[in-house]
Amino acid sequence: MKSSFIFLVLVLLLLGILAGCSPGPNQFQGLASEHGRVAGFWLGLWHGFIAPFVFLISLFKTGLNIYEVHNNGAWYNLGYLFGLACFFGGSGNRAARRRSGSGAVSRGAN
Repeated sequence: MKSSFIFLVLVLLLLGILAGCSPGPNQFQGLASEHGRVAGFWLGLWHGFIAPFVFLISLFKTGLNIYEVHNNGAWYNLGYLFGLACFFGGSGNRAARRRSGSGAVSRGAN
C-alpha cells in the first residue's frame, strides 16, 4: 500500500514537471517575417534537415534559431519533423532487416 502511494506521487510529480515544460502558443503563426514570407512545408523540411548543423553553429554564434516562428502551423511542423527524421535515418530501414542464425544480415526472400 505504501509503495503504491509513493509510486503514484512520483508519477504525478513527473507529469507536473513535464507539463511545466510544454510550449505555449506561437504568437507569430501565420504572420509574415521581416522578409515578407510565412514558412510552409518545404521550408520546414529544409529547416528540419539542417537543424543539427544550425544547432552546432548556434552554440558559437548568436542570432541563429533552428525553428522558424513565422510559420503556417501544422504543415511547417510536419515538414520540420520529416526533415529531422530524414537526417537521422528515420526511414525504418533497420526495422526491415532480420538477423539470420549465422549472424549475417538478410534482407528477406529473393
